[in-house]
Amino acid sequence: MTIQTAKLSDPAVRAFVAAVNAHDRRRFMDLMTPDATMSDDGSDRDLTDWIDREIFSSHGHMDVDREMNNGRDLLAGYRNDTWGEMRTRWHFEVSEDGRISRFETGQA
Repeated sequence: MTIQTAKLSDPAVRAFVAAVNAHDRRRFMDLMTPDATMSDDGSDRDLTDWIDREIFSSHGHMDVDREMNNGRDLLAGYRNDTWGEMRTRWHFEVSEDGRISRFETGQA
């Protein structure tokens, strides 16, 4: 059963999922620290290039199935126009100011 975005435990992660699903790139970028990094399937990627390709230009969408680690780790169905639908895992590191400094994703 999917967890409603509004019920996700961690405020930064909740805002991340909401921005992805609303296709709101500006809100998404406001959630990131200036030096934020990310990885996909264990390989570091350029954050701006990756989000434009994998989320915003391809209409990415997350349906969270499970959260762990106080909401900083997710299992989710993720879909976009490029790859279709897949089961994914997400891990978030959140800075003291409540913004995301790193996220890691990949197939679960």
